[in-house]
Amino acid sequence: MEFEGPLAQRGIGVIAPFDLALERELWRWVPMEVSLHLARTPYEPVPVSMEMAQLVSDSRHLAAATRDVLHVEPEVVAYLCTSGSFVNGVDYERSLTKAICDAGATDAVTTSGALAEVLHQLDLHRVSVLTPYDGDLTGKLHDFLTELGVRTVSSDHLGLGGGIWKVSYRTIAERILAADHADAEAIFVSCTNLPTYDLIEPLESALGKPVLTANQLTMWACLRRMNLPIVGPGKWLREVD
Repeated sequence: MEFEGPLAQRGIGVIAPFDLALERELWRWVPMEVSLHLARTPYEPVPVSMEMAQLVSDSRHLAAATRDVLHVEPEVVAYLCTSGSFVNGVDYERSLTKAICDAGATDAVTTSGALAEVLHQLDLHRVSVLTPYDGDLTGKLHDFLTELGVRTVSSDHLGLGGGIWKVSYRTIAERILAADHADAEAIFVSCTNLPTYDLIEPLESALGKPVLTANQLTMWACLRRMNLPIVGPGKWLREVD
C-alpha cells in the first residue's frame, strides 16, 4: 500500500478567555488544512463584567499564552475576546497585538481589531449592536465604535454574568431582530462565547444587511493574513479582499 499525507498543516494560535466554551464553533470557520492551537488566560473568579474584561486583557497574560503556542509554529496568533480587546479603547487594542508579536508571534489579531478592519473594508459608519453583557460593558463597545468613527444607532444587551454559551439560537435571533434599526448598515453581535454560526445566513436574508459576529470576524482576519479563504456564512465575506 502507498500512503500520502497528511495534508500539510497550517496553524492559528488562539488565546481565549478562561470561560470560552465554543471551540467547536471556531473549527467551523476554518478550512481543513488549518489547525487551531488554543491557550487560555488564567481563571478569574468574577462574573462577566467590566472587571473581567480588564482582567482577561492583561498584556502579560497574553504574552505568556502566546509563548505557550509558539512551539507548534502558528502563522498568526489571535486574541479571541471582544470585550477584552475593546474595553480600554482603540490604542489599547493595538497595544495587545504588539504584546503578542513582542512575545514571538509572526502576526497577531484581536477580535475588536478585526471588527475595525471589517468596518473599514465595508465602509460602514452606522451599526446596530447586540451584546450578552451588562449595560456598562456594552457602553464601552459604543465608545470603541465611536473612536472608529462608527455610530451605534441602536443597541440591546442580555445582561448576563455567565453561561453565555448556553443562550439558545431562538433567543439570540429574536434579540438580533429587535436590535436592528432602519438606519443601521450592519448588525454587530459581540462576544466570542455567544453561539451565532447558524443564525448568520437566515438573518442576513431576513434583514438585508450584514450580520457581523465575533468568531466570524476573528477567523476572517487570521485567514486573511494567511492568504486563505474563510469558510462559513456571511455574504460580506465575498465582498472584501
